[in-house]
Order: sequence, then C-alpha cells, then structure tokens
Amino acid sequence: MDARFKQELSSPTPVSRSRSLVREIGQRIAADIAAGRLLPGARLPTEQEHMAELGVSRTVIREAVAMLRAEGLIATRQGIGSFVAELPTRALFRIEPGQSETLSDSLDIMELRTAVETEAAGLAAERATRGQRRAIRLALLAIDTAIERGEAAIGEDFALHAAITDATGNPQFRRFLEFLGRFIIPRASVRIRALNLRAYLITFQQEHRAIVAAIDARSVDQARAAMRQHLMMSRQRYRTLAPGR
Repeated sequence: MDARFKQELSSPTPVSRSRSLVREIGQRIAADIAAGRLLPGARLPTEQEHMAELGVSRTVIREAVAMLRAEGLIATRQGIGSFVAELPTRALFRIEPGQSETLSDSLDIMELRTAVETEAAGLAAERATRGQRRAIRLALLAIDTAIERGEAAIGEDFALHAAITDATGNPQFRRFLEFLGRFIIPRASVRIRALNLRAYLITFQQEHRAIVAAIDARSVDQARAAMRQHLMMSRQRYRTLAPGR
C-alpha cells in the first residue's frame, strides 16, 4: 500500500465490532473522501491491506466497498482495484438508517427541518393553487381519521408535510423531505412511553390546523410562524423524553 495513503487514514486503530460494522467501515472511508484524505482517482487499499489496517474480515470490507460503490463514491476497475470516483454521483451529506435511533438525533433532525419547512410553509401560502390547498386540507383530515382509529398517524403526518412542500412550486423541498423519509416523524423511531399518545396527537394536530388555516388565508408570515411554532413545540415535547439535552 502507498505509504502516503497509509498515513492519511483517518483512524488506524481497529474499529469496534458491532451489528453496524459494515456501515462503520463505509462511513470511515466516506469520511476520508469527504475530508480530502482520499482524492478523486485515488486507489483504495487492497482487501488484505484493509483487513490488516482495520481489523475486520474480508466480507465486511467487500460489503462496505459495495455500499460505497452503489452510492457512487467508489468505482471498481476489473483486475486493478477500487478507486475514488472522479465525479461522485451522490452527495456526501446523508442520514444513515441507524443515525436517528436516539432522541438526541431526532431533535437534531427536527432542528434542521425547522429551517427548511418554515420557509416552505410561507411559500405554500404565497403560491399554492386551489387544488394544492385542497390536497393540504384533505391530508389534515386524514390525520384526524387516523387518530380516531387509535393510530399514530405517522404516514398521514408525513403526507401533510409533503403536501405543503408540493405547494411551494419548488420540487426540491419535496425531494428534501423524501430524502429524510421517516426521520421527519420522530415517533416513527422513538417510542412515546411517558405521554398519552392520543392526547399528544390531538395537541400537535391543533398546530397543524393553524398552519393549514394560514396557508388557506394566503398569509405568508402567519404560515411561517405557525410552522416554526409547530416544529419548535415538537422539539420541546420530545426533549422532555431526553433529560440533559
């Protein structure tokens, strides 16, 4: 292995063994790419070199490289080896499936959402067509129906926020929401034990109504304020489940 590359590895110590070992190795290599320690076109160590350096099996190395190849970060040349892609096809920013399993992670994601969705609500109030406003109202009613059935309304909650982003007229807002996927609804990954679920859902549904009313009224400032209030209150409610945050 190139001595210069050996020195540039982000962490030469063996990684800990866990169920997420493949992801951990993949993240380590991706971090080296993101930090510029591995430049476009640079050759990755061989499987044997990676095994010795990281203290993991050949299978783990192969799966980690395959994961990065699927993401467009690595290209494999038959009979030569694996290289950092010249033009990575996937942005390096990502939220891994196991990255929002804690309340702390969920709160961080909700803070990110606040910045994006507050503006989306204002744009929806300004730009929504009659059909889009109707779709938002129907999504709100779908949450009511799910609550009445005793459900957590996770899919319906996502659909409402997606309908609002659709009404911005800017498809990037919807793509951002889809990128986050289930992570935008923390109760999809965090169990609410201390709270009465139905009472909790009714509370945040009142906040949803304020958002929808402002969009219907084409009040840009009120829509932004209502969305910001909703997401800030949501963070506050979840924070009660994470002492010390």
